[in-house]
Amino acid sequence: MTLSPRQGTIVIVGSFFVALLLAILPLPDWAQMLRPQWYTLVLIYWVLALPHRVGVAVGWVTGITVDVLTGTLLGQHALSLALIAYIVFEMHLRIRLFPLWQQSLTILVLLLLEKLISLWVIGAVAQPTPPLTYWAPPLVGMLLWPWIYIILRDLRRKFQVS
Repeated sequence: MTLSPRQGTIVIVGSFFVALLLAILPLPDWAQMLRPQWYTLVLIYWVLALPHRVGVAVGWVTGITVDVLTGTLLGQHALSLALIAYIVFEMHLRIRLFPLWQQSLTILVLLLLEKLISLWVIGAVAQPTPPLTYWAPPLVGMLLWPWIYIILRDLRRKFQVS
């Protein structure tokens, strides 16, 4: 199925929409701490796959949207997602060569960096330090990366998004 560039954009925006829905989906208390950073994983995939279409600006807009949806300090996620998008953009040719298990380790580092930047912002505004479970989502995201990569890759190929 061939799509026009505008329709390809719909696929990209739709995947971000699903990721944002998963980010605000109500979960039981025990599962809250394990919620992966869906929006970051989707952002990393699209920057890796289409760096000419998805970049720092998309990371910034996604971050502002996450801040509004989750009620965090405005710009907290925007800063971290823009930085993650920049790093992935600069390294996308190298990361794409890695096998999925090495990509997963790279994704772990990127997700930890996002959490670290958010922790820095939390500390800068004198909010209480989050518990140790704050660091669990990057591990879950690392484990989910191969499936997210395969699903989004197949979606991109099916709709020939380029």
